Amino acid sequence: MRWLDHREPVPGPLRGAIIALGNFDGFHRGHQQVAGEAIEWARAEGRPAIVATFDPHPVRFFKPDTPPFRLTTLEQRQELYIAAGASAMLVFHFDAELSGTSAEDFIAEILVERLGAHGVVTGEDFTFGKGAAGNVDLLAAHPALASRTVAPVEQGEAPVSSSRIREALRQGDCETATDLLTRPFAIRGIVQHGDKRGREIGYPTANLDIESYLRPRYGIYAVTGRILATGELLKGAANIGVRPQFEPPKELLEPHFFDFSGDLYGQEIEVAFHHFLRGEAKFDSLDDLIAQMDEDCRRARALLSQGDGGA
Repeated sequence: MRWLDHREPVPGPLRGAIIALGNFDGFHRGHQQVAGEAIEWARAEGRPAIVATFDPHPVRFFKPDTPPFRLTTLEQRQELYIAAGASAMLVFHFDAELSGTSAEDFIAEILVERLGAHGVVTGEDFTFGKGAAGNVDLLAAHPALASRTVAPVEQGEAPVSSSRIREALRQGDCETATDLLTRPFAIRGIVQHGDKRGREIGYPTANLDIESYLRPRYGIYAVTGRILATGELLKGAANIGVRPQFEPPKELLEPHFFDFSGDLYGQEIEVAFHHFLRGEAKFDSLDDLIAQMDEDCRRARALLSQGDGGA
């Protein structure tokens, strides 16, 4: 089993695991260090390694009106955790019951009894339990649970954090986000039928809802795409935003893939953001828009040919 629910007992073969505890939404360099410590510890002792996450994010539970900020879906996280070497992903379903659980009960009743954890690995600033009263010292003091902590990972002059990544994306700084994540930020979704405007002007697009993902800076990007069913990789240029040229405004991610003529409707694809090209704009005519799109695609092709065009 690869997807575990904290509300259910862990299956026998996965009991006695080392669990990497945290939210690990972006699974950036810092998260990878915590998970890597847990996986190495588990391998050294012949134990399963489990990487945890919370859904919904605690911020979303306590402040439901907060604008979308997720960097990954649960499905993307699961793939990242398994690729890192974890035996399974554990989802803590963050609800009123979990938020009201004391730190002591979180350790004794959930981690030790229900999940059967042998040990946990966290970042140094990890907190848990009602009112965030639990910390790494409380974990270390528990007699039935081994624990380790991992220091923040420094990149540049500051620690790697999801907040830094989100801010970079809001500024259109794909390169910094990619460096901190160790991969491009990517939005996954099912291709839907649109109004066919792109097809009418010679630039057919694969339209995706942005859903609960963080909104990067609106504008045009050099992107790559991956068709999940086949693994086929594509290169293209994409608009993310509200399409000011057309009425009514509708927030979409609209990648146009170069040299591709297949049917993507109903298929799940993942679009990775490599370079920001320009902000959204409204043009005086469709001819002006098409001329700019020609230039956008030329620039995107050039940038994606420089060796970083893998999805």
